[in-house]
Amino acid sequence: QIRKILAFSSISHLGWMVIIILYNPKLTLLTFYLYSLMTSTIFLTFNMTKTLKLSTMMISWTKIPMLNATLMLTLLSLAGLPPLTGFLPKWLIIQELTKQEMTPTATIITLLSLLGLFFYLRLAYYSTITLPPNSSNHMKQWHTGKSTSTPIAILTSLSILLLPLSPMILTTI
Repeated sequence: QIRKILAFSSISHLGWMVIIILYNPKLTLLTFYLYSLMTSTIFLTFNMTKTLKLSTMMISWTKIPMLNATLMLTLLSLAGLPPLTGFLPKWLIIQELTKQEMTPTATIITLLSLLGLFFYLRLAYYSTITLPPNSSNHMKQWHTGKSTSTPIAILTSLSILLLPLSPMILTTI
């Protein structure tokens, strides 16, 4: 069940927010906004592809391949990989914890985020690379014609490409 994996992801991200809320509440709010942005992108994508389980996720790339490629990047952004948007709040939280002389706490949550990275890499792998042996071939839909494709495109772009705007974001904190 993909929903269970994303529920555990929410708990993990909530842990990052709870750790930093006493020291920098504005950073907690920024983390919440970015997490909400990335999560809504993922849920809209799963809703559009009608994906509920990993087995249906494996064949969804045959329906809308470009959407699944962006889904992979959004999942990796949610995991917090450096060139993507999700890296910004984790980096800022680790930096703030280090300033507050809480280096062991920063080290522990960084190591625990590697566990989450494993699950996100697994989801990204299933969304783009695998194909189950008994899948039916579908015609690729390059244009879906649904009205939700524009919000997904905007949210995906923000979820993936917001890191270069981090100097501007940091001035608002």
